[in-house]
Amino acid sequence: MEHSSTVAGNPVHDNHGGTKEIWRTFWILLGLTIVELVLGYIMIGVESTGGRLGLKGAIIILMLAKAFYIVAYFMHLKGEIRNLVMTILVPLSLLLWAIIAFLYEGHSYRNNRNTYDAYTRERSNIQSTDKKADEKGMHEKKRTGAETME
Repeated sequence: MEHSSTVAGNPVHDNHGGTKEIWRTFWILLGLTIVELVLGYIMIGVESTGGRLGLKGAIIILMLAKAFYIVAYFMHLKGEIRNLVMTILVPLSLLLWAIIAFLYEGHSYRNNRNTYDAYTRERSNIQSTDKKADEKGMHEKKRTGAETME
């Protein structure tokens, strides 16, 4: 969509600041990436769980901002009509929701499987009893072995 006009008989092409916009987007993405890296290095020294979660949340927000800039400028969705943007964003959000829901369900199943399945509960009790007996036997062997050496 170039517009051309004439100034003193010479054609002038206006590309709507395309190069400037690309460089501005580059600097914004570079700045966001540097901030993410700095937060990642800061997170190495943080011991508290809340502090680590806060830094991870900040990094995720910065990653989403980078994804917005990439989609808006390099995939040219910034100037598109709203319906086209919605046809991309709605399925993407549903996909993210499905991933989160499946992970939550899997975690819940793992935590509750012994409660509802008697066979699994019985097998886990047998395995834990066998493991305790093995540990007790190892301690007995170590103790008797130490006594025989004396």
